[in-house]
Amino acid sequence: MATIRNLRLACVAAGLSCLLAASASASEKKTEPYALIFGTVFDANNRPVQGVKVKIARMKGDKPDKTWEHVSDRRGEFAQRVPAGAADYLVWADIKRNKKQAESTRPEVKVHVESDERRDVGLHLIQ
Repeated sequence: MATIRNLRLACVAAGLSCLLAASASASEKKTEPYALIFGTVFDANNRPVQGVKVKIARMKGDKPDKTWEHVSDRRGEFAQRVPAGAADYLVWADIKRNKKQAESTRPEVKVHVESDERRDVGLHLIQ
């Protein structure tokens, strides 16, 4: 009986040791620095809008270098981690327009990131 109890205690101790070792190695992982572009999509009445497709492009001159795509959540919010360091980004709502509306009227925001920081933007939909 004592042998079974000792065996159980040894198994529990071994399990705890494994958990502690795993959590220690997880905390030692090096994460690359990043910046965060965080935004909210608003309607014409300044209420958050859910379900809007949002695109974020890192710009190299006038052309996009890399593009990310998101959909605003129930609070109208979206977020994207981008590499830390000086870079320019363009954030816009990819919404359907009728033929009379020009693409130049799409809601877009230019964002400059200098290092590992958070930039907040608001996209206001015009009707």
